[in-house]
Order: sequence, then C-alpha cells, then structure tokens
Amino acid sequence: MTKNRFYTTLIIGLLLSCSSIFAQSAKQKELEQQRQQVLKEMKQINALLFSKKKEEKSAVTLIEDLNYKVSVRKNLIRITNEQANLLTREINANQKEITSLRTQLQELKDDYAAMVVKSYKSKSEQSKVMFLLSSDNFKQAYKRLQYIKQYTNYQKEQGEAIKTKTKELQDLNIQLSKQKKDKDKLIEENRIAKRELEEELKQREVLVASLKKEMSKYANQVKQKQREAARLDKEIDRIIKETIAASNKKTGKTSSSGKFVLTPEAKKLSSNFESNKGRLGWPVSRGVVKIKYGKQRSLIDNTVTQNYQSIYIATEAQADVKSVFSGEVSRVLIIKNGNPAVFVRHGIYFSVYMNLSQVNVKKGDKVEAGQVIGKVFTNKIKGESLLGFRIYKNDQVINPEPWLARF
Repeated sequence: MTKNRFYTTLIIGLLLSCSSIFAQSAKQKELEQQRQQVLKEMKQINALLFSKKKEEKSAVTLIEDLNYKVSVRKNLIRITNEQANLLTREINANQKEITSLRTQLQELKDDYAAMVVKSYKSKSEQSKVMFLLSSDNFKQAYKRLQYIKQYTNYQKEQGEAIKTKTKELQDLNIQLSKQKKDKDKLIEENRIAKRELEEELKQREVLVASLKKEMSKYANQVKQKQREAARLDKEIDRIIKETIAASNKKTGKTSSSGKFVLTPEAKKLSSNFESNKGRLGWPVSRGVVKIKYGKQRSLIDNTVTQNYQSIYIATEAQADVKSVFSGEVSRVLIIKNGNPAVFVRHGIYFSVYMNLSQVNVKKGDKVEAGQVIGKVFTNKIKGESLLGFRIYKNDQVINPEPWLARF
C-alpha cells in the first residue's frame, strides 16, 4: 500500500464512521439521562405512594397508584431496551472497525517490512552516499537528497502509524469489552424490571376484581369530579381575567386581548420568569407528577378521559407548599366545599397552587422563590396528598411541567 493510498483510505474511513459514532454516543448519553430520571421518579413513587400500609389507602387510590407506577415501569423498560439495542449496534460497528483496523495494521507492517528489506539490499548509508556522489550536477544532487529525506521520513511515519494503529486497536478492544458488560447489565436490569412489572400487574388485577361491583359507583364519582373540576377551571379563568382587567385599569390603559399592559417593573419580572423556564423550583420538596397536564386517561378506567389544566403532584402528608418564583399574591381563593387555592403573579405569568389545607399568605403579599405559602391537603379517606399546580401566561393556561427543574 502506498503512502497516499493509505492516508486517503484512512481519512475517508474516519469521515464516514465519525458522524455515526458521535450520533450514537450522543443518543446513548441522552437515553442514560432519561433512564436515570425515570429511576429517580420510581424511587420517589415508592417513597411517597408505597411506603404506607395498604389499609391506609382506599382501593381506588391503590389502583391509581399502581397504574401510575406501571406506566413509569413500562417507560423504564422501553428506555432500557432502546439502550441495549443501541449498544448492540455500537458493538457490531466496533467489531467491524476492529476487523478493518487489523487489516490496516497488517498492511502497514507489510509495507514497513518491505521498506526494511529494500533498505538492507541497498546497503543503507553507503548506497545513499554513492547515490548522491553519482549526480551529474548540484541540482540533481539536491533533488536526490530531498528524495532520501522524504523516504527516511516516510519510514518513520510508517513506524509511528503502526504504533498509532496498534493503540487504536487496543483501545477499541477495551471499549468493546466495556460495551458488552454494559449491555449485559442493562439486560439483567430489564429482566428484573419485567418481573416487578408482572407482579404489579397481578396486584392490579386483584384490586380491580375487588372493585368491579363498585365500578358504577366509581363512574358516577368520576363524572361528579369532572363537573367539579370544570367549575373550578371556569372560576380560576374568571379570576385571572378579572385580575388582568383590574391591573390594566390601574395603568389607565385597556386591552381587549386578555393580556396585561405592563409597567417596566412587571416587564422585567416577566422576562426573569421566562428566562427561568426549565429551572423553576418545585412547589414541594418531594413529589412526583401523578396526573399530567392535558387530555389524560383515567388511572382506573382507560375508557374515561379528562382534560386537565393542572398537573397534580403526589407528595408527603401536610407537605409545605412553596412559591416557584418571586412575585405578588394576587388572590387567595376559598372554594365552597373544597380546599383553598393561592394565585401568585409574576409579571404576565401566574402560578396557581390548589388543594391546600392551610394558607400562610394574603392578597398583596410579596413572596420570594421557595417561600412557604401554605400546606398541601391530605385526604385521609383516600390516603393521598395531591397538590394541584398550574401556570398561566396572561389569560392562557399552559403546561407547567416543562417549566419546573428536574428533581
């Protein structure tokens, strides 16, 4: 193999393989981050929802919690499967690369051996001197000297290339060994997760069977809750619009679009709130999002769906509820036959905290990020503590979950 041919082949090979390797590495890193996040969520679920005795919860709550846990477990299995499959592709690619490196290394060694033989046959230094002295003129002698230098450098480069290629081969073999161990570990973790999933599904079947006689009663309860939730959503929307209108009236300006007319101070607060998207503190110290924003299937009956304007965070009994950002309390809502809610304004944004048992603030209070504004209500009959949390931008409710920092 000539020098030019070797380096051309090497460069083309690197260009073709590098983009694929980098893409796979980035994907593997992303999947591992997702897996660790789901493992944290599973740990929180076990601590918050399954640390109590079963007798302390209603059958409905137990089924809801199990269904939630099952969905998270399935997500964990999916991510782990994806990781294992990606590792399989990486292992196959590395095995091909090892074969290619071995071929290239052998070609380098063959070229180098041929050069050594050629140098020996030409009697080395003595032949080089004669080669120079036999030149017809100075110009020819100079060219021959340059050729000798280039040939000597090429020999050195070939020697270094052999060392480099040998090191690459050794490193790739180490990487391949690690990938195989990682894959075996993931497969074992998935095997355990699937066993646990099977056990959870059996528990759910037993609970659902025990509840079948009461399913019509449960269906009526769901409909009642949906009506109550719709009334609450309507009331909160009305309060938000009312607050915006009152604020705009103070500025002496009006807006028919349902948006705030901002003062410089409010504009700055809005900008600060917006720049912290994905980094806002959680409204509770420990919690998991049991019910997500938007249209969701019932955790008991998957034929029933409900559109949620809030997320519902399962947390500890009587947990402190904290403001996610600095702002001003714009309203404390006392709900008939329900639990209080607190509205905190952050420029054009509102954060709303629902299902409280205790409120520590009043309208007009300035609050800081992380300041305790109340306590979450614990339903002793159901055996759960759920905080309702939502965010508005002007008069439009938005999904609050992407705004919160990862636990």
